[in-house]
Amino acid sequence: MTSHTPTATPSYDQLPIIDLSAADRGPQARALLHAQLHSAAHDVGFFQLVGHGVTPAETDALVTAMRAFFALPEADRLALDNVNSPHFRGYTRTGDERTAGARDWRDQLDIGAERPARVPGPGEPPYWWLQGPNQWPAALPELRTAALTWIDRLSAVAERLLHELLTAIGAPADFYDPIFGTRAHPHLKLVRYPGSAGDGTDQGVGAHKDYGFLTLLLQDTVGGLQVHREDGLFHDVPPVQGAFVVNLGELLEVATNGYLLATNHRVVSPPEATERFSVPFFYNPRLDARIAPLPFPHAAKAPGITTDPANPLYAEYGYNELKGKLRAHPLVAERHHGNLLTSAA
Repeated sequence: MTSHTPTATPSYDQLPIIDLSAADRGPQARALLHAQLHSAAHDVGFFQLVGHGVTPAETDALVTAMRAFFALPEADRLALDNVNSPHFRGYTRTGDERTAGARDWRDQLDIGAERPARVPGPGEPPYWWLQGPNQWPAALPELRTAALTWIDRLSAVAERLLHELLTAIGAPADFYDPIFGTRAHPHLKLVRYPGSAGDGTDQGVGAHKDYGFLTLLLQDTVGGLQVHREDGLFHDVPPVQGAFVVNLGELLEVATNGYLLATNHRVVSPPEATERFSVPFFYNPRLDARIAPLPFPHAAKAPGITTDPANPLYAEYGYNELKGKLRAHPLVAERHHGNLLTSAA
């Protein structure tokens, strides 16, 4: 944590805390909400969201089911190995996922919208492989209910938040509604960090940006999430009871030509044998969505997007997610998508 001296430098002890319920408390409260959202999204790219309406009981149902999943015998979890899924769904054992080429020291269950598999036909984009069924543990039927309910619940929160955010910067609130709807491509991860790897590496998850619109993260009390701030350093994100940590994805940065920020973040493994649990939810549009530039009055002040030759951004959302999946899950890619690897390299 940053030490403080009596100067004008900003405090990084906390991200902005934004109360979404202020949208319902009259014009003055909503105007203040919009000012806070505008500042947080333009200056930081991260904030803590309260007043979102998700109840402790709803959260407990998900967390209880998640902890029960990670308490299952390893054989039960490995029965859902994502190597069996050409859709990148299922269980990833500790160390099998990669960020920027280095292993992430965590295990997880990847879940998306429950839809039938779509195998791309001749001439169809290969990103349709990302649509398909989830893998669920037979011994824990309540997990399916809790996870799919969470996807629906947080999709609604994220939709409302996106409307308020677009309004905050003077854009039409519903501008991106057509690329979401019933064919949106949400993504949920149930994640356990088992503690440090024991070999001196502390990468829970390496530094990265998310490639959708919005991410809403439920984290436990252990901590470990760090955000890259304008001083060039990574700063801890202290857990706030009942809050979601929200960050903007690359699509919002692209849509606003860099006016809104997608910010690098990472997770440092908890010490020794301490477990950390987290649930990131990614609010993503349809796979075939093309992201039109957002019309808004601050567009002339936009600095342009951050360009990274190693991380090209595509007009159709599905290509961005497929690129990320092929890199993050090399075992799945090698088994099911060897023909795509040369184009994703």
